[in-house]
Amino acid sequence: MSNTEKGGLHRVRNFLSCRQVLNLLTMLGFMLNYALRVNLTIAIVDMVRPNVTSQAGNATLAGNNTGNSTASPDGVDVYEERFPWDTYQTNFVLGCFFWGYILTELPGGRLAELIGGRRVFGHSMLWASLLTLITPLAAHINYVVLIVVRVVLGFMLGASWPAIHPVAAVWIPPMERSKFMSNMMASSLGAAITMPICGYLISVAGWASVFYLTGAVGLLWSLAWFTFVYETPATHPRISAEERREIEEAIGTTTSKKRPSHVPWGQLLCSPAVWAIIICHGLAVFGFFTVVNQLPTFMSKILHFDIKQNGLFSSLPYLGKYVMAVASSYLADYLRKKGTLSTTATRKLFTTFALVIPGLLMIVQVFLGYDATWSVTIFSLALFAHGAVTAGYLGNGLDIAPNFSGTIFGLANTLSSFGGFLSTWMVGALTYNDESFHSWQIVFWILAATYISGPIVFAIFGTGELQPWNNPPERVKISDVTQEEGVPLKNEK
Repeated sequence: MSNTEKGGLHRVRNFLSCRQVLNLLTMLGFMLNYALRVNLTIAIVDMVRPNVTSQAGNATLAGNNTGNSTASPDGVDVYEERFPWDTYQTNFVLGCFFWGYILTELPGGRLAELIGGRRVFGHSMLWASLLTLITPLAAHINYVVLIVVRVVLGFMLGASWPAIHPVAAVWIPPMERSKFMSNMMASSLGAAITMPICGYLISVAGWASVFYLTGAVGLLWSLAWFTFVYETPATHPRISAEERREIEEAIGTTTSKKRPSHVPWGQLLCSPAVWAIIICHGLAVFGFFTVVNQLPTFMSKILHFDIKQNGLFSSLPYLGKYVMAVASSYLADYLRKKGTLSTTATRKLFTTFALVIPGLLMIVQVFLGYDATWSVTIFSLALFAHGAVTAGYLGNGLDIAPNFSGTIFGLANTLSSFGGFLSTWMVGALTYNDESFHSWQIVFWILAATYISGPIVFAIFGTGELQPWNNPPERVKISDVTQEEGVPLKNEK
């Protein structure tokens, strides 16, 4: 190869490194992850017949009893079946996602540690996309069939979040991990984009179109993921020697050269640092899931936005959250690299900022939330601040035990999944016979308490120090193939 050709190849690699490709596809993956989840929260407003009371005897778990109705926004007539579900049933459909989601959090994280995050993350998104495509058919067949599809969808997507931590453990240098974890908050960007698009699609093509679009895009992403992403730098055919060496030297011995064959459960479950992450995440995500699943309903029932406005205004808070996630993560990594703050101080500072502010804003929402302008502003500011969790506790498992970061986050997300189902049940119970702003005020008080409790726990028990049980002695011999996948490449001369 001539010097000119080598120089051209070098410039291409500098333009888009393997880590940059990984970052880009991870960001897009989490955007789609939430698009596949929240498409129902916006579509269900148009799927359900208006003014169906909780005592509607013709809506049962055994069947839909659907009928044709006509929606004519913007002068466009859309003929599509709507379903006679009451408030309880509607929230049941939204909440059943978490039944499946909760089952694969911990197994998904551990499986990713053993066989690689690329496989687990990629397959979870692939099958979730296929399930999204058949969601309209399931809804038309039977209410129970729709519930089954949503449960299995949750089952698939549950493994995706903890699976990305083992990917970061072998691909991302420790001082860049806050920035990489901000890709998880691209889920908020996905929600922000999905909601207005869904609102527009529903107005011109009916509610089923949102499932066909998000499912198809998810399939295209899956193809790109399996084509361009590899389990480790060691197995990537296009990585440069310079990038491989940089990753090897930066990660060092913090990530084990062999994937640990067992989890030191006793030490892990007795670690205050682990429980600080689990409890903080559970409380924080309880608040976030409540907003994600119920914000469109609140705007429709209380603020009286039509479906198109609903999608637009519901998306604003998520845009702010993603901007904060990226900005705070870059700032956190900068402060750590410069030695201005220790990892422990950085995680605690950003966790406090990210959760105390939303808690205080929920108190403001209690008194001013009946006004549309104030409500949109408060929710936007609350989720804007919440984005800073990427620089706080969200990536803390990679600090304290990168070899078991998937397991730790799996445990944390399992608890938060209980909170997700609890939040939809809570709102349904509180608004069951009283869909007034007073009922929502109770919801906001509960959110304030949970948001503020999380950082208190993390401030007391959290740490950024590597735990001694991160590298346990091996009990069994690991195959050469597994060793190769778990080891960053050695330096090349």
